[in-house]
Amino acid sequence: MTAPKKSLGYAWFVVALLTMAHMLSFADRQILNLLVGPIRKDLDISDTQMSLLLGLSFALFYTLCGIPLARWADSRSRRLLISTGAFAWSVATAACGLAQNYTQMLLARIGVGVGEATLSPAAFSLISDYFPREKRATAISLFVMGVYVGGGAAFLIGGAVIKYATTHGSTVLPLVGEIRPWQLVFLMLGAFGVLFSLCLLLIREPKRIAEKAKALPISTVIAKLRSNRRTLLCHHFGFAVFSLAGYGSSAWIPSFFIRVHGWTPTKVGLIYGLILAVFGTIGVIFGGRLADRLHRRGVTDATMRIGMWAALAAMPCSLGFLLSDNYFVIIALLSLGTFFFSMPFGCAPAGLQEIVPAEMRAQASSIYLFVINMVGLGLGPTAVALATDYLFKDDMAVGYSLLLIGTVSLAISATLLRLGQAPYRESYARQRAAENSST
Repeated sequence: MTAPKKSLGYAWFVVALLTMAHMLSFADRQILNLLVGPIRKDLDISDTQMSLLLGLSFALFYTLCGIPLARWADSRSRRLLISTGAFAWSVATAACGLAQNYTQMLLARIGVGVGEATLSPAAFSLISDYFPREKRATAISLFVMGVYVGGGAAFLIGGAVIKYATTHGSTVLPLVGEIRPWQLVFLMLGAFGVLFSLCLLLIREPKRIAEKAKALPISTVIAKLRSNRRTLLCHHFGFAVFSLAGYGSSAWIPSFFIRVHGWTPTKVGLIYGLILAVFGTIGVIFGGRLADRLHRRGVTDATMRIGMWAALAAMPCSLGFLLSDNYFVIIALLSLGTFFFSMPFGCAPAGLQEIVPAEMRAQASSIYLFVINMVGLGLGPTAVALATDYLFKDDMAVGYSLLLIGTVSLAISATLLRLGQAPYRESYARQRAAENSST
């Protein structure tokens, strides 16, 4: 299916709305990373328990719900699905702010994961329908930019809240009663998200819905996936192990600076939030633009190459900033590392759209996100926490945990992405042949 003949001006408007939704979803998701201290204190939990809130509790239900929701997105209204999901995850975010114990917080985080499962597969499918092939990687990279702007905003907001908490005590809200500053953050983000979910109804569905597109039979979907299994295994697990290093780092870098370098949470929120928002955004857009440029030159496996290059380049940056005591060296290498960590994650889902039929794009994306989030988000924060708690047995060794998990993960990622380049080229050629034979 080719992209519908729509104004690219309106198509960019759709990308802008979806990117704002992605920013909001990641602010809701990542705000915990800077609030580890006050939440651990108030709920009386360990690093490992906290890591389950940061990663696995969210990732497990995000991924399990993502596949059936993506099947809906391949045949029904993606606009309605995304808007409903935004409303649901915002309500669940507000529920995090009302949690009084670990179990309640765990259930609320599961709710955030279920709601956010509606967004990315449907968004990838929508964007692919709105843009021609030579512009898809850039458009999807702009959507993925929401990860870094939203994540950066979460740190900035969290830092401001902690600063506020040092001069103000608890807040009393009508009907709710007394709440801690970290709880107020979740309530505010949730309220804003509920209102923004209505704006997503401004998105118009491409013609596919009007033409009553039908979902492909499960047997056909499975057959298509099996025919590309070598490509998908290297693609999914290569980027998943890359994201394990990324999610592990973003979850524990704030604690690393607070514990090892003595930075205040407010300082961490300002510096790391700005680095994530600025260099993460530049990196992901650069990766998408580079993929489109290479694709126009006939490099069909650009997605896999960019991922491999980024993994190799990120390793020395991670080693440098974790081992250095020089403030300016730390900032420079962390900024450069953030650029490389973000670089492949716009072109990775864009490349996936090119090797599957249009009728199963959302489902293929949901499987990719399943692997990415179960391995990356589900295991990344917990792997670092387990190394700190059980291998090094010292909270002050969190930097060595980041170093160990990050280096091993990036090396495995680069290897898998290199092995997947030839299979990806074969999958790409097979899909182009199938499209040409059907026209």
